Amino acid sequence: MQYRQIFEDAIHKLKTEQRYRVFADIERHAERFPSALWRDDSGKAHDVTIWCSNDYLGMGVNPEVIAAMKSAASRHGAGAGGTRNISGTSHPLVQLEAELADLHGKDSALLFTSGWISNLAAISTVADLLPNCLILSDALNHNSMIEGVRRSKAERQIWRHNDVAHLEELLAAQPLERAKLIVFESLYSMDGDISPIKEICDLAEKYNAMTYIDEVHAVAMYGARGGGVAEREGQMHRLDIIEGTLAKGFGVVGGYIAASAAICDAVRSFAPAFIFSTALPPAICAAATASVRIAKTQPQLRMAHQRQAWLTKHALMNAGLPVLPNPSHIVPVMVRDAQLCKAATDLLITRHNIYIQPINYPTVPTGTERLRITPTPYHSDAHIAHLVESLVDVWTTLRLPFVEPLKVESPFANDATCTYPAVTMKRAAE
Repeated sequence: MQYRQIFEDAIHKLKTEQRYRVFADIERHAERFPSALWRDDSGKAHDVTIWCSNDYLGMGVNPEVIAAMKSAASRHGAGAGGTRNISGTSHPLVQLEAELADLHGKDSALLFTSGWISNLAAISTVADLLPNCLILSDALNHNSMIEGVRRSKAERQIWRHNDVAHLEELLAAQPLERAKLIVFESLYSMDGDISPIKEICDLAEKYNAMTYIDEVHAVAMYGARGGGVAEREGQMHRLDIIEGTLAKGFGVVGGYIAASAAICDAVRSFAPAFIFSTALPPAICAAATASVRIAKTQPQLRMAHQRQAWLTKHALMNAGLPVLPNPSHIVPVMVRDAQLCKAATDLLITRHNIYIQPINYPTVPTGTERLRITPTPYHSDAHIAHLVESLVDVWTTLRLPFVEPLKVESPFANDATCTYPAVTMKRAAE
C-alpha cells in the first residue's frame, strides 16, 4: 500500500476544492495590538493590522493579565505537573473556578484544557448519566457540541436553528417523564445571531428538560459583569449548565462549565476527557482569574468594544459592502465563493497590510464563504476607515458585487468622544 500517496491525495483534494487552509506566520505585539508582524513565504516581515482575532476585548495583551501570568509562573513554575487526580489542584485553579462559578451565579465550576474539550466532555457525560436521555441539539451548534452529542450513547434529534416552534414539536412528542437535554449556543459566531434563551428556558420548564448553553462567544462580552447573553437577558438562573471559554473574550486559554455542585462533581468524576487530561498550568489560571475580575468590574471595556463593533459594521454597510446583518459584535462580510474569498484576503494582506482569514467550508456551508471581521476596543476610528477603504478596493479589483448602501444613525452620535469614521472613496467602474 502506498501510504504516503493516500495523504498526498487527501491534501490535493482539499486544494482542488479550495478548502486547503494556510496558516499565516503572525507575531502579535502586546504593546501595539492590533498591530502585528506577518512573515511572508520568503520570511520577510511586514507590519499588519489584525482584524479577525477572537481576543475580542484585547484581554490577552492587558497589562494586568500579563502581570498575573508572569507572577504566577515565577512562583509556581511553568506547568501543572499532571492531571488533577495525580498532581492535585493548584491554588490558582481553585481561585479561577470560584470566580467562574460566581460569574454565572452557580454553585460550582469545572475547568478543562479548552472550550472544545469542555463541550465534548460535559455534553456526552451528562447525557450518558441521564437514563434514556434524548438530546435535542440546535442545527447550527459548534463542532465541539456536535462531537459531544455524537460521543454520547443517548438518542439525539436536531431542531431547526433558533426555531422554538420546531423544538416544542419535538419536546411535545416525548413522555414528560423522559430525560431530555436541550443543547444550544447563545451567540452563533459565524452569522452573529443570538438564540431566544428565554423561550428555550420556558420550553424546558414546560416539558421537563435540562438546558445546556454554550456562551463561548459571549462571556466577557455581554451582561453587567460579562456573564454572557444569558446574564444580559436575566436568564442565567434558569439554565442548568453554562459552558464558556477563557480563550476569546477573556483572552487566555481553557474552557469550563458552571452548574450545580452535583453536576460539576459528576462530570469531574465520570468524564474521561477531564480525568486523563493534564490540568491548566497555574500561570494560565492566574491570568484568566485576573481577566475575569477585570470583566466583572470594568463594563466600560464592553461599552468601548460595542462602539467599535457598531462603527465597523455600519461603516462597511454605508460603503455598500455585503455585511450580514445581526445584533452582535460579529461582522460577517459575504463573498460566497471559496476562491474569491481567499483572493480577497490575499489582497488585503499584501496590498493593504490587513490580516483577515477567509472562512470557507466546512466552517460554513459551501456558497456562504465570508470574511469574519472582529473589531476590538483597540481598533481606532482610523483603523476602521482604512479597513473600509481597503475592502472597497478589494471588492472593486475582484469585481465582487456591492449592495445598496445602508445609512444608519449612530447611537453614539451624542458621545463627544466619538467621531464617526470619515470614509470617502471612489469606486472604479464595476
